[in-house]
Amino acid sequence: MTSTAKTIVISGGTDGMGRALASTYLRRGDTAVIIGRDAAKAATLPGAHFIPADLSLVSENRRVLKEINARYPAVDALVLCARYFRSHRFVTAEGVEGVFALEYLSRFLLSHGLDRPRVIVNVSGPAPGVPTGRIHWDDLMLERGYDGVAAQMQAGRANDLLAVAFAARHSAGPTRYVLINPGPVSTSFAGDYDPATAAHVTALQRHGARVGEGIKPIIARIDAPPAEPLSAFMRFDPIAVNEPSFAPGDAARLDDLTRHLLRSQEK
Repeated sequence: MTSTAKTIVISGGTDGMGRALASTYLRRGDTAVIIGRDAAKAATLPGAHFIPADLSLVSENRRVLKEINARYPAVDALVLCARYFRSHRFVTAEGVEGVFALEYLSRFLLSHGLDRPRVIVNVSGPAPGVPTGRIHWDDLMLERGYDGVAAQMQAGRANDLLAVAFAARHSAGPTRYVLINPGPVSTSFAGDYDPATAAHVTALQRHGARVGEGIKPIIARIDAPPAEPLSAFMRFDPIAVNEPSFAPGDAARLDDLTRHLLRSQEK
């Protein structure tokens, strides 16, 4: 390990693109901290620091943050990869809809709770700013007419707004926030699928890029963070962050709702 070695924290680091990123940086001599649920998979990444956690739980995210901030005071990159598709609605033990909990709330907690990383790379399923995603303001937990794709799309839009609110709150700080979609990648697509969705996923796996190719735009943003506090990319192509999908008013509204929800979890 050299004096320029990086410390990379990766949620969802035991599988798919998260695992490939961890492996890449370990080979370079960097420190890879991987957060996930599968200790057996983590054991096949020698040298990685594995933190077992169910990131769909607020309490687990808080425990993870406490450990990382104590052990790694200087983090170069936080990479947010953890996701899990659910065709059927699931509610966590803390009373939060599962996709919202894992794919948005965890990313909110890790983004705001990690101590001043150089860059946060939020790896999105839907492309940043995709106009079809929307926040269900009157039904964030999707109690009425749950649909797995709608849950994913809401999480994608919520992460767009998370990035906007984070950049506004920390504009004078050192952290750059990057939203990125790596394009179609033949990765694991972990989830609980109905037959129709499973068939679609199989097609994506058949025609998507290899994982090693898919992580290249992510590596580029880790190794050379953009100068702007907030940026978004479809693979290597920049996406404008002044579109309606990134509305500052919506970002502030969701930030307030999220903080209220998290306060209720402390009781």
